[in-house]
Amino acid sequence: MPRYRAEFMIEPFVEGSLGPPVLAGIKAVVERGFEPQIGAFGTTVEGDAGPVIAALGDMLDAAMSAGATRVSVQVEQRGPS
Repeated sequence: MPRYRAEFMIEPFVEGSLGPPVLAGIKAVVERGFEPQIGAFGTTVEGDAGPVIAALGDMLDAAMSAGATRVSVQVEQRGPS
């Protein structure tokens, strides 16, 4: 199974503060067992393809339910597991 690196940005956001949609999205990937790297303009997770895809689905659902107006996602393949 390939490994994926996914970065997502949840809007709206206020620089220097994590609002409810961002916190909900991050919580969703943490609950899937990831330790996300939280940056100024995006959050990154890396792992096997299946778990990353499942975590992104949960993140989208949680963020949008918490009031996100837009979620941008980039996924790249990082090689075999």
